[in-house]
Amino acid sequence: MKDKGATAGIAIGGSSVILAVLLICFYLLYEVMPLFANAEIEQTAQYAMPEQSRGDSYYLTVEEQNEVAMRVAKDGSVVFFSAQDGRVIDVVETPRAQVVTSFAMEDDTSRIMGLGYEDGQVLLMQHNYKITYPDGKRKITPVIDFPFGEEPIYVANFAIEKLALRNSETALTIVAIGAEQSRLVSIEREENFITEEVELTQNAVDLPHVDNIQEVLISGDQRYVYVATASGLMTEFDIRDLGEVTLKAEHELLSDGAELVSMSYLLGQSSIMVSDNKGKVSQWFNVRDENNVENLTFIRDTQQPTSIVSVAMEQRRKGFATLDDRGVVAIYNATSTREVINEKLSDSSAYLIAFSPRANGLLLEDSQGVRFFHIENEHPEVSWSSLWSQVWYEGYQEPTYTWQSSAANNDFEPKYSLMPLAFGTLKAAFYAMLMAVPLAICGAIYTAYFMAPNLRRKVKPVIELMEALPTVILGFLAGLFFAPFLEENLAAAFSILVVMPIGILLFAYLWSRLPNQIRWLLPEGWQPLILIPVVAFLGWFCVAMSPVIELVMFDGNIRGFITNDLGITFDQRNALVVGFAMGFAVIPTIFSITEDAIFSVPKALTQGSLALGATYWQTLVRVVMPTASPGIFSAVMIGMGRAVGETMIVLMATGNTPIMDVNIFEGMRTLAANLAVEVPESEVGSTHYRILFLAAFVLFLFTFVVNTLAETVRQHLRKKYGSL
Repeated sequence: MKDKGATAGIAIGGSSVILAVLLICFYLLYEVMPLFANAEIEQTAQYAMPEQSRGDSYYLTVEEQNEVAMRVAKDGSVVFFSAQDGRVIDVVETPRAQVVTSFAMEDDTSRIMGLGYEDGQVLLMQHNYKITYPDGKRKITPVIDFPFGEEPIYVANFAIEKLALRNSETALTIVAIGAEQSRLVSIEREENFITEEVELTQNAVDLPHVDNIQEVLISGDQRYVYVATASGLMTEFDIRDLGEVTLKAEHELLSDGAELVSMSYLLGQSSIMVSDNKGKVSQWFNVRDENNVENLTFIRDTQQPTSIVSVAMEQRRKGFATLDDRGVVAIYNATSTREVINEKLSDSSAYLIAFSPRANGLLLEDSQGVRFFHIENEHPEVSWSSLWSQVWYEGYQEPTYTWQSSAANNDFEPKYSLMPLAFGTLKAAFYAMLMAVPLAICGAIYTAYFMAPNLRRKVKPVIELMEALPTVILGFLAGLFFAPFLEENLAAAFSILVVMPIGILLFAYLWSRLPNQIRWLLPEGWQPLILIPVVAFLGWFCVAMSPVIELVMFDGNIRGFITNDLGITFDQRNALVVGFAMGFAVIPTIFSITEDAIFSVPKALTQGSLALGATYWQTLVRVVMPTASPGIFSAVMIGMGRAVGETMIVLMATGNTPIMDVNIFEGMRTLAANLAVEVPESEVGSTHYRILFLAAFVLFLFTFVVNTLAETVRQHLRKKYGSL
C-alpha cells in the first residue's frame, strides 16, 4: 500500500508540475499572440458628399471621438458633418471674396491650416472641438478659430499655387510658390515681460525659384525648406539666416522615371514620406555624418503594384496609409516596415483618405461620396525585423539594435529590439559561469575525493549555506560596495589572477620540501586549512600593491589607460562586477551537485583502479570524472539556468543599460531584469506590455532549450560511461 501510494503521489506531483509549466507557457502565448494578429478594417457608414456643390475636398479629417468629420472644400469653405451619417452640422464660409488657389495643413496635431489666394494673401485657421455634457450626454461643437486674426497675412504679389507653413511658440514660417516666383515670410513672436503684450515682427525674403514645383515642405525646426519637382528632384534651402538663404543640397527622390505624387511629414516632423506614381513610398530623414553635418538620407521604402493617389499619416504613431488608383488601401508602420492591412475599399474613383486621431477610424472620399471605416490595429510596431534585426531609427547615424520603450514626448519612436536584452542575458551568464565553473568544480573534486571526511562534513554544509543568501543582498553589496572598491583597485583585480595561483603553487612546493616530521603534524586531507591564511595574505598583498602597480605601469591612472589608450569605455557597474557577484551566487549550486556526483561514484571503481596500480590523479581523471560526468554536466547546466534567470544581482550591479558590447567594463540589461523594471510600469494590454511577455516567453524557451540539451547530453554520457 505504501509503494502504491508513493507511486501515485509521485505521478500526480510530477504531472502537476508539468501541467503548471504548460499552463505558464500557454498563458505567455495568450498574451503574446495579439502582437502578430492581422489588423481588421470594416466599413460602418457610406453617404453622399456633404455640400457637394462646394467642390471636392482639399482636406478631410475627423475628431477624436469619430463623431464629427470635417472637410475643406475647393471654394475655401469648411464643412462639418456627422462621420456616421453625413448630416451637415455647420458650414463656415471663407471671409474673403478672392479665389482660393492653394491649401496647406501644418500637421494634423496642431490643426492649423492655411488658404492661399490669387492676390498673394494667406488666411490661417484652426479647427477645434468643444465638448460639453448637457443633460449628461456628450455634445461636440466644432468651431473655426483664427489664431493670427481674421485678417489674412500679405505674403506675395502673385497668385499662390503651392503653400507650406510651420508654426512654433516663437515663430511662424510661410512659404508661397507662384508660377514664376517663390517667397518666404517669417513672423516672429516675442512677449513683452512688462506689458505682457505679444509683439510680432515680420520678415520676408525671395527664395530661388524652381520650375515645375510639385510639393513644398518646411522642416519641423524651421531651419530648412524642401521643394520638389514632379520628376522627384528635391532642392533643400537653408533658411536659418533670412539675410542669406542658401542652397544646401539637391536630392534625387525617385528613380526609373517615376513621378512625384505627394511629400509629407511623418509624426514628429523628422521623416519625409515620398510617394510616386509607381506605387512606392520612401522614407527620408536627416542623418549626421562624421563632421556632424546633417544630410537627408534614404532609409527604407514600401511598394504597391500601381500608382499612389493619396497618403495619410497617423497622428500618434509612426504609421501611414496609402490609397492607390485601384481603390486599395494599405496601412503600414514605418519603423517595423510591417503591412497590417491591404484591402480594396473603393473603386478607381477614390482620391482622398484620412485617419482619425486615434487611428481607429478612416475616412475615404470617392465619386460616390464619403465612406467611414472602423480599424482594429493595436500593435503595428511589432514585426520580426523590429524585434531581432537592426532598425534605422530617426536621429540615428546607422541601423542599430536598440531597446527604448518610453520617452518624454509624444513623437517618440518606440524601439523594441530584444537583441540587446538577449545579448545582455548571455553576457551576464557567460561571465558568471566563467568565474563559478572552475572554482565550483575544482572545489567539488577536492572536497569529494581528496579532503578528509571530518573536514568535508564541515565544509560542504558551509558552502551550501551560501545558497541561502538572498540575491538582493548580494546585488546590494555588489552595487554599493564591491563596484566602487573594484574601480579603485583595478590593478589588484588583475594582478590577483596571476599572483594567487603562483603564490599557492609556490607555497605548495615549499610545503612539500619541509621535513616529514613537520608535514605529518597536519593529517592527510586537512591541507586546505593552512591555505586560508596564504590566500588571505596574497589577496591583501595585491590590494596593498595596487597603487604601486598602477603608478609604475599605468602612470597612476589605470582607468585613464583603459579609456584613452585602449579606447575601451569604462562603467563602474560592469560585467566584471556581475561575474564576481553572480558567480558567488551560482557557485553553491554547481558545487553541491558536482560534489554529490563525484562522491556517489562507487568506491569499488576507485579501489579497483588503485589496486591495478593507478595513482590517485589517474583514477580521478580516467575513472571518477567520466563516471560522474553526467552529474557534473547537469550541475553546470543548472548553474547556467540560475545565472540566466537571475534578476536582482544584474539589476543592481550592472547599470541596467541595454547595450550590445562584449566589453567586460561595460554593463548590460538582461531579460529578467528588464521584466522586473518595466512590467509594473507598462499599460496592461499595450504593445509594450505584450512585448515584455514576449521577452518572458523567450526566457522560458531559452531555459527549455538549455534543459533539454542538458538532459540529452546527460543521457548520452550516462550511456557511454555506464559500463564502468
